[in-house]
Amino acid sequence: MGLDIGDKRIGVALSDPQGILASPLTIINRRDDMVDVEAITNVVCQYQVEQIIVGLPRSMDGSIGEQAKKVQVFTQKLCEHIEVPVEFRDERLTTVLAKRLMRDTKKTAGKARHDDAVAAALILQGYLDEGR
Repeated sequence: MGLDIGDKRIGVALSDPQGILASPLTIINRRDDMVDVEAITNVVCQYQVEQIIVGLPRSMDGSIGEQAKKVQVFTQKLCEHIEVPVEFRDERLTTVLAKRLMRDTKKTAGKARHDDAVAAALILQGYLDEGR
């Protein structure tokens, strides 16, 4: 499972059982950390997730900025409630790429998913591609 954790939304993506292709799944609208952790835990249980890849929004120079620190704190809370391994992945520019892809998709398909879920799929796909 891939997560793109923002201040207002969490994008969620899943891979196929073979771990080849990541797809956007859903958006979780942020309320408070415990409600959000519960929502993610429900997805983990429902889809029998074996690993979580969390996008870490590093600064362009690679440093850990304020948003990345927030993601790390939230992820620590999540780890306290699940037994699934969690790994961070640099997500610089994935949201920008997701918005571009969605804009192009809207022109051809007339329908697009929310950019946060697409960004989560891009994060997860990058991880899957590295494993091959």
